[in-house]
Amino acid sequence: MGGRNPWCQPNLVSSEEVVDVVGRCPTGALTYQHKVGGSPETSANTNTVVVSYNGPLFVRGDLDIDGATEDMTGVKFRTALCRCGQSEHKPFCDNSHEKVEFQDYGAVGETGQELNQTGGKLTIKRVKDGPLLLSGNVTMIASSGREAWHGTHTALCRCGASKNKPFCDGSHQAAGFVAD
Repeated sequence: MGGRNPWCQPNLVSSEEVVDVVGRCPTGALTYQHKVGGSPETSANTNTVVVSYNGPLFVRGDLDIDGATEDMTGVKFRTALCRCGQSEHKPFCDNSHEKVEFQDYGAVGETGQELNQTGGKLTIKRVKDGPLLLSGNVTMIASSGREAWHGTHTALCRCGASKNKPFCDGSHQAAGFVAD
């Protein structure tokens, strides 16, 4: 695979451009820290989950993710979570959905409930051999860009077998899904 090496050269652009690029990184893999002054990175005002077309769950907000290590500072603000069940780095996406040709159009059929707030801490817990449990204010966005679901608690499929994606319907049991 060709490309620039090193692929990232933040010293060649302004700090504002670096902050902009980091903020657009959907996985939390890129982070920044000002050398002198400047505001630290902060979370988005609204917790969101974008259900991507044939891909991961892109999550933004004030995140507390079970399975994130201290050195993964970017995933406090944004991340990509596996929903095909094949990632080697669960709960995080490693693009395994491309190899296994995971298919889901990213539609969200349920509407959830009305929220009084949109921010605050969003906690994401892994259920052993089961779904991701979300607790906190969250807005789910379908791959079409439509705000589709609002709520404070939900279980999201991470095995890839649910017939009610992105929500868990218990299919992980019959599928024999194994994950911590």
